[in-house]
Amino acid sequence: MTDRPLQEPTLLLLTALSDQPRHGYAIVQEVLAMSGGRVRLRTGTLYAALDRLVGEELIEVHREEVVDGRLRRSYTLTGEGRVRLAAEAERLYATAREARRRLGLADRLGFGPAPKGATA
Repeated sequence: MTDRPLQEPTLLLLTALSDQPRHGYAIVQEVLAMSGGRVRLRTGTLYAALDRLVGEELIEVHREEVVDGRLRRSYTLTGEGRVRLAAEAERLYATAREARRRLGLADRLGFGPAPKGATA
């Protein structure tokens, strides 16, 4: 596993798959909703990312079915994908917590202690 931070679209894509398997269009819609409309995955970008993440064994094809004469694949996180996403979430949490502490915002915004295992 790499220690390099995930790019935001990859982070959002993995997050979209963290609670249930989804097919391409559902991933695009979930990422759009999670990002408040800021991140719009285009079809070419999405499928290139899905292929890359399958190759990195962070996600896998959950199911394939034919819908309206077209193959539809749904994807899910692998165990390694869950570990990578959790590590990234912890890294981001620790960084945000420290930024809030230094700004004097930690107490006012309820951004309390890090979850067990997180480091600042």
